[in-house]
Amino acid sequence: MAHKRGTHDYVEDLRNAEVLVYINGKFYPRQDASISVFDSGFLLGDGVWEGIRLHNGKFLFLEPHLERLFWGASQIDMDIGKTLEEITSILHDTAKSNKMKSGVHVRLIVSRGVKSTPYQDPSFTISEPTIVVIPEYKAPSLETQLNGIKLVSVDIIRGSTNIQDHRINSLSKFNCIQACIDAKRKGGDEGLMLDPHGYVSTCNSTHFFMVTDNVVWTSTGEYCLKGVTRQNIIDICKAHSIPLYERNFTLAEVYDADEAFVTGTFGGVVPVYEVDDHELSVLQSGSVVKTLQSHYNDLVELVSLS
Repeated sequence: MAHKRGTHDYVEDLRNAEVLVYINGKFYPRQDASISVFDSGFLLGDGVWEGIRLHNGKFLFLEPHLERLFWGASQIDMDIGKTLEEITSILHDTAKSNKMKSGVHVRLIVSRGVKSTPYQDPSFTISEPTIVVIPEYKAPSLETQLNGIKLVSVDIIRGSTNIQDHRINSLSKFNCIQACIDAKRKGGDEGLMLDPHGYVSTCNSTHFFMVTDNVVWTSTGEYCLKGVTRQNIIDICKAHSIPLYERNFTLAEVYDADEAFVTGTFGGVVPVYEVDDHELSVLQSGSVVKTLQSHYNDLVELVSLS
């Protein structure tokens, strides 16, 4: 049975009721996994996180994911308290404890830790960082992969870095949640967000690309999360001589596009069939998006076997 439609549309798996969740060195049954109400992540959204796929026994693109995690932590003056190698071991121990090999999506969460009182100042933290790993058997919906999603432009924008640096994968997702709510109210599966200058930036939980005359366009990335899948698609375009622009563009240019797609760790490359009531071609003959889906899936298999 499928979950609600969207880029994170997934097939429910009964095995998830039995998974063990890692919390600060111990494993707990899913229904018993909990943290303190004084935890910085719960109180303030103070921390960083990563979503990582486990495929054929390997965590895909683990190095850039963990580099982003540690970089994000450094930007908020948070010492994770573990080395990159130790975090890697925690992930592998979680997979091993659950006997998981493939078709798995893992959420790695690091909060600043427990507070002495509910207050934002980091100096009120009285514990080591809280580290949580939530593994789930989670396969993307084939229907969404083939038929795509509907985007709507939303009123919530991506602000400049001196408001909130969206390049950081922060636990504080309020900006994205606002955009998601706005999109749902407008009848979309996900929201297409503009930057402070009115150019197309990104979506509330994925990165946006469009295709015009067989040329792929995406934003400059200045106001986006440093997307791992986004960068993989950029690299694939360069490797296969598919023309690509990283540039500013407007909604009007999106409406004139031939195709569009979004990218993310969970869904990979997902086509877009409509933006603000403007219909787009989906995986038809000669589709650039279909070609990119194929190249990305090949990359996933190659990485998982390396």
